[in-house]
Amino acid sequence: MFSGFYTAASGMLMNQRRLNAVSNNMANQNTPGYQAKKVIGTTFDEELLRQQGGIETNIGGGSPIAIVAEEAIDFTQGNLKETNRPYDMAISGNGFFVIQGEGQEYLTRNGNFDRDNEGYLVLRGVGRVLGDDGPIKVDNGFFNVGSTGGVFSENGQLLGMLRVEEPADYDALVQNDNGTYTSGGQTTRVYPTVSQGRLEASNVNLGKEMTDAMSVQRAFQSCGKALTIIDQMNQKTASEIGKL
Repeated sequence: MFSGFYTAASGMLMNQRRLNAVSNNMANQNTPGYQAKKVIGTTFDEELLRQQGGIETNIGGGSPIAIVAEEAIDFTQGNLKETNRPYDMAISGNGFFVIQGEGQEYLTRNGNFDRDNEGYLVLRGVGRVLGDDGPIKVDNGFFNVGSTGGVFSENGQLLGMLRVEEPADYDALVQNDNGTYTSGGQTTRVYPTVSQGRLEASNVNLGKEMTDAMSVQRAFQSCGKALTIIDQMNQKTASEIGKL
């Protein structure tokens, strides 16, 4: 009886995690450079076997307990859209812009930049855009960006080189709610093509996410009903035992 209780409860927790991921994907459909996340599930038995190196062991005959195996991110590049806005920039190929936030650096594919009161390129709500020599200052806002990431003033003076980096291990990236990432490992300076006046759209497939949301909600409700039935059965059993 208790094994069924744990199975249903773990199913609810698993589907809640999946629903959170789908909801976040849908909320960020229009966030430039956002990359969709997916929760991949497994069972406790399978995860224990994997951690033991695939060695067969007598785990027991209980019902499978659902747990999260990983949260996978789809790093497929989104479509590039023309905006003709000079502050918008897009990367073609691998790599992330580097942003100096509060106390740490963030990686992002979101090139929807702006200029702060001191004349620095910024990603609003995150921080200043970094070049190879620190934050890039564009002063009056008239500048051009070359395909290799060089930022030039009106008269052709180099203001800085956009710092674009690629992580050695994509699985070590931690995705934040605003579409930025923090890196848990090393990154390497790369030189992809950078386009000014364009933005990379998110790679969220809204139709698929809506279908997944309905499927996950149904699964969550089914686990909830099963949990209610098991609880009622437990109460009835306890009541019958009390009569003996």
